[in-house]
Amino acid sequence: MPIRSSIESIFTQYGVIVDSKGIYDVLTHNIIEVATKLYQDESLLLLSIVAADQRKEGKGFCVYYSFGDPVEHTVQTLRISLGEAITFPSIVNSVHEASWYEKEIYTLFGLVPEGHPHLQRVLLHENWPLDVYPLRKDFESTTRPETANEVFDFSVVEGEGIYEVPVGPIHAGIIEPGHFRFSMAGEEILQIEARLGYVHKGIEKLFETLPLDQKVQLSERISGDSSIGHSLAFCQGIESLTGVIVPARAQYLRVLLAELERLANHLNDIGLIMLGTAYNFGSSQLSRIRERVMQLNETLTGSRYMRGMVVLGGVSRDVSNETLSHAHTQLVKIKKDYENVMQICRGNITMLNRMEGSGMIDKVAAIDHGILGLAAKAIGIARDARKEFPYAIYEDLKFEIPTQETGDVYARWMIRVLEVPECFKLLNHLIKEMPSGHICASVPNTLPANRITYGITEGWRGTIVHTILTDNKGEITRVQVRDPSFLNWHAVKYAVKGNVLLDFPLINKSFNLSYSGYDR
Repeated sequence: MPIRSSIESIFTQYGVIVDSKGIYDVLTHNIIEVATKLYQDESLLLLSIVAADQRKEGKGFCVYYSFGDPVEHTVQTLRISLGEAITFPSIVNSVHEASWYEKEIYTLFGLVPEGHPHLQRVLLHENWPLDVYPLRKDFESTTRPETANEVFDFSVVEGEGIYEVPVGPIHAGIIEPGHFRFSMAGEEILQIEARLGYVHKGIEKLFETLPLDQKVQLSERISGDSSIGHSLAFCQGIESLTGVIVPARAQYLRVLLAELERLANHLNDIGLIMLGTAYNFGSSQLSRIRERVMQLNETLTGSRYMRGMVVLGGVSRDVSNETLSHAHTQLVKIKKDYENVMQICRGNITMLNRMEGSGMIDKVAAIDHGILGLAAKAIGIARDARKEFPYAIYEDLKFEIPTQETGDVYARWMIRVLEVPECFKLLNHLIKEMPSGHICASVPNTLPANRITYGITEGWRGTIVHTILTDNKGEITRVQVRDPSFLNWHAVKYAVKGNVLLDFPLINKSFNLSYSGYDR
C-alpha cells in the first residue's frame, strides 16, 4: 500500500520494517515517537489500537496501531510484538484519545500500558475477577467466572457544600443500564462520571468461535439501531481481505439501506431532542414520520431494522423495480411531510432557548478525545468516513457534510436537521440510478493467513471501524469493534459540566449514544 514520502522517512528514521503483508513492525521502545509523529506531524487519524493473543502462533502478545490517512484514503498498521511480556509503552501523553483503547487492552488482555496517567478497568462489571482476562486465548468462554464483588473507584470532588447525586444504572425509560455519578454545588454540575459495562456481551469473544455466516449476524447485533452500519463494516472487511468484487446493484442497495438507517435515526432523534425541551408537538410529529420510514424499511427488506440484508459478497435479497418505484413515491411524500412539520417546529422560541447554550463542548477537548460523527460536526469538524475513506459507491455520489460551530445541544440537533435533506437526496438518486445485475458475489471459504484488514463505514452516529485479524490457518482470530459511542461517551462529561442537573437528559439525548455499542 503506497504511503507518503514523509511517512516513509519517519519509518526509515526509526528502523520500521514492513513485512510481506504490509504491516509495519516497530521496536517497542520506539512506538511512542513513531505514533506521535504520525498523529501530530502527519495528521493521521487514530482508527484503533488492537491487542491480540498470538502465543499459540509463536508471536506472543502483539499490539496493532491503525492510523488512517483521510487524504490518501489509506490505513497504515503499526505492530509491536511483546513476546511473553505483559507491558508496553503508553502513547497517551502525546495521543490522548489512545487512553480508552489502552484501558480496554488492560481490562480484556491484562497487558499494562506503562505510563498511562489514569489506568482503570473498563467494559467489565465489578463482579469480574481482577485476574480474569476474557480475550486471552486460554480463557474458557463457556465457564462462568467466580463473582468478585469488587468496588468501582469513583473519583470524588471535595469541598464545602459539595454533594453527589447517583442516577441509574436502572432508568425509568426503556434504555439500557448505565450509572452516572454527579458531583454538585447547589444546582450546578461540577463533574459527572459514567460507569458503563452493564451490558457487556462478549461480542469480540464470540467473533472468535462462530462460523463465518453467523459472524455477519453477530455484527448486526452490536448496536441494534446500527445493524446496517456494523454488518456492512464487517462484510467489507472480509471482502477486502479476499478481494471479492461486490456487484454494482448490491453496492447501490447497500448504500440505500445505510441511508435509510441514517434517515430513520435522525428523524427519531430530532423528535426526541424536542421532547427533551417539552415541545410535545414536534416529538409526536417526528415520531409519526419516522414510523413511515420504518414501515418502508419493512416493505423493502422484510425487517424494520433491515436485518439479514447485508451478507458477504452483497445483499441477501433483491428489491424489484416496482418496489423501488413505490419507495420513491413514499419518500417524496415523507419529505414533504417532514418539511411541513419542521417549518412549524424551527420557529418555536421556547424550544430553541432550551437548546442554545446547553451542553456546550470545548473544541480542544473534543479533538483530544477523538470525538466522532454528529458531535464532531457540531463543533466544526467534518469527520465522515463516506468522504475520508469512501466505500461502496460513495465516492461517486455528491452530498454535503454539514457542520456547526457552537457545540451545544442546538448544534447537535441542527446537524441532524441538515443531514436529513442529504439523505432524501441520496435515496432518490440511488433509486433513479439503480443498475441491473446480480446482487451477490461468491466469497471463498478460506481466508488468507496472517493478515489484518479493516471495515470502515459511517454509521449514523459516526465512524465505525472493524479490525479483523487471521491466524496461521486463515481463521479469524480477532475482531475488534469500534463503535463511535466508545469514544463519544467521554465527551458527555465535558458537555454536562456547568449545567444544571435537569438539563442532563436533554444533553444526553443530543448525543444519543449506544450503551450496547460501547459495552459490546
